[in-house]
Amino acid sequence: MTTLRYCLLTEAERPLLNKFYKSQGSSMRAAAQGQLWVARAEAIIAALCLSAVPGGNWLTGLWVAHDFRGQQIARGLVDAALQRCEGSVWLFCHPDLLPFYQRLQFDPCTDMPAILAERLERYQRSKRLLAMLRTQSSLAGSSPGNNTSV
Repeated sequence: MTTLRYCLLTEAERPLLNKFYKSQGSSMRAAAQGQLWVARAEAIIAALCLSAVPGGNWLTGLWVAHDFRGQQIARGLVDAALQRCEGSVWLFCHPDLLPFYQRLQFDPCTDMPAILAERLERYQRSKRLLAMLRTQSSLAGSSPGNNTSV
């Protein structure tokens, strides 16, 4: 059995992500800026991008190869990518995906950085989308018992 790895892509590997999206019949493209995260077996089987925005990050381009869906790979990839994130993480999704993202600890939201609110407004002119938020409660490596705030 092939081992699954979650990792950042290097800049030189960026074309591999576009090739992955295209092979899946997706019109998505690797974001010009941001961190590109992938799940790899022998090849890329899932991907996402995190772009910095005021107060946190914007998650885009989450895609799991058709043959690997239903195996918790999206959860593993999102958790790996967000492990060291501070602040909030926002995404936009079709309303049908609401339960999927709720299982990944995202909740519907209306409060977001102006840059995302403006983008969502533009996108909603041509498609139905919801904004969702996952608040990162702590940095990687800390544990609930180490919180000293009252």
